[in-house]
Amino acid sequence: MSAIFGFTGSPDHKLQDALNRSLAHRGGDSCFASVENLTVGLRRRIVTTQHPPIAQAGDSHVARGALSLTVAGRISGVSPEQTLIEIQRRGLDTALATIRGAFILLWYDAESGILRIVRDPAGERSVYYGWHAGRLIFASEPAAVRQAPGFPRRLRAAAVGQYLSFSFVPGYETMLEDLFELPAGHYLELNTRERGARPTLVRYFRLEDFEHHAITGERTPDADAAAIQAFRANLEQCVAERLEHRATDPGIFLSGGLDSSLVAATVRRMHAGPVRTYALHFGRKYPNELSYARSVADRIGSVHREIEIRPRAFLRRLWDMVGRLGEPIGDPVTIGNFELAREVSREVEYVFNGEGGDPCFGGPKNIPMMLSHWYGTGAAEARRRARTYLGTYQRCYEELPGILSPEFARNFDPAAHLEDLLVPFFDAERPTSFLKKLLAINIRLKGAHLILPKVERMTGAWGLESLAPLFDRRMIETAMALPSHLILDRGVEKIALKRAFAAELPPEIIERPKSGMRVPVYFWFRGELKSYARKILHPREIRRAGIFNEHRVKQLLQYDIEEGAGRFGIRLWILLTFEIWRRIVIEGERG
Repeated sequence: MSAIFGFTGSPDHKLQDALNRSLAHRGGDSCFASVENLTVGLRRRIVTTQHPPIAQAGDSHVARGALSLTVAGRISGVSPEQTLIEIQRRGLDTALATIRGAFILLWYDAESGILRIVRDPAGERSVYYGWHAGRLIFASEPAAVRQAPGFPRRLRAAAVGQYLSFSFVPGYETMLEDLFELPAGHYLELNTRERGARPTLVRYFRLEDFEHHAITGERTPDADAAAIQAFRANLEQCVAERLEHRATDPGIFLSGGLDSSLVAATVRRMHAGPVRTYALHFGRKYPNELSYARSVADRIGSVHREIEIRPRAFLRRLWDMVGRLGEPIGDPVTIGNFELAREVSREVEYVFNGEGGDPCFGGPKNIPMMLSHWYGTGAAEARRRARTYLGTYQRCYEELPGILSPEFARNFDPAAHLEDLLVPFFDAERPTSFLKKLLAINIRLKGAHLILPKVERMTGAWGLESLAPLFDRRMIETAMALPSHLILDRGVEKIALKRAFAAELPPEIIERPKSGMRVPVYFWFRGELKSYARKILHPREIRRAGIFNEHRVKQLLQYDIEEGAGRFGIRLWILLTFEIWRRIVIEGERG
């Protein structure tokens, strides 16, 4: 799992070394390029590939005259040299219309001084940036940007409320002022020679455009069959591109759900050698999906392994996990991603997953949102819909006034800092379908700012390359073009996926309802995590930080709130993760 980093301005070896060291876990091989007032570096893990050398890809720096291109990640079908020629010939914006893969591209024109940093359309790779001491500083992880001497670490009040509501910070702004995440399908442009110039964002990929590129026309059995076949063919192509030139056998995260199961079946069918599948659980006494994962592994004939994760094992690595995240993420599945990647990295170099199935082709929030759309009433439709959507996350949105301290709450405006993030999606002319509007929100916010960065950093922490074929640009385009009834119909989700793999997967995988990975945090905080949480969320620490309501945190720790079971655990995990992140980043603690 490679990483890119760099800065504008005069060369600075101390800054270069600081950025490089902070990304050492992403690969043991470093290379650098300096062109006038730009320094760019790559951390690369040397992986086993067949000959000829990998033609699909990247992790390299190439130059042609005054133009240079640095690629971190993978470009499908062409080499970096060919990509640079294509950009030179057609222009960046035109070339980006056809470039596929999981990448960060850095394009620089030494003649004009124009720098452009590009994030792939899906957001499979991430890049963060900040403007500090007259320099643009950028890196694949936010923690690397913060290594710049004197980089400010000021908490953004709006981001705290956003994090409590979503369990992550959506949009291009992060938890810190002056630190930003490049949105998926955008590039950052800067004239490095213009004194005082600031970078601007340019959007080059519009997923809503593909709603009108319908795969099929009217609703008929033949039309549906053609759409389902198109889905399957596109997924096969995405898997094939990720398997190309690999000399070692793949691993697959196999949860037992539909998404990871159909990816596993496709990889197994397209890979000539053996494949390894890995299922995660948290102890036999807790609900799990092991039997479903085992059923799929038996059907496809994979080498299958079940890995148990318990607090007594991961607590000593919890601070490291939060530090690797860079941004706080309050989804308990994160610890599963981190610990599973640790084990899997000992056996394989790269691992497939089913990420993308929910945001692109389903998602548990769509059904309550559609019910609200059909039967809800009220003025200011977009704002009502925004509030309904926030409620579907079932995090801390509905109790923000209670969980934030009165003093801190004065700096947070739910309408401006939460609803205004969502209103443009609901008010937009396109997509025209309400269901496709929901897909756009899920892909752009949850997908690009939670799912993909989380998995990239949790696997990258152990030098493991993560591959998400369901979140490929081609699959996003497929999802937006699918007829809505093949996404959600009469309360059943992912119709196209189920029909496409009905003959290839066990019936129980096709027929079972969506459940998701159930991390038993509700029980952990009453047992194995109880004393640890009370230590981290001690009233003294809560008062000192001044962010949360001490009384409310105490109630949560005591499970002393009259509301449904299961809400205490997720809220405590959100608070615990934030507090560890705050102490690492703001206070400089090491754990």
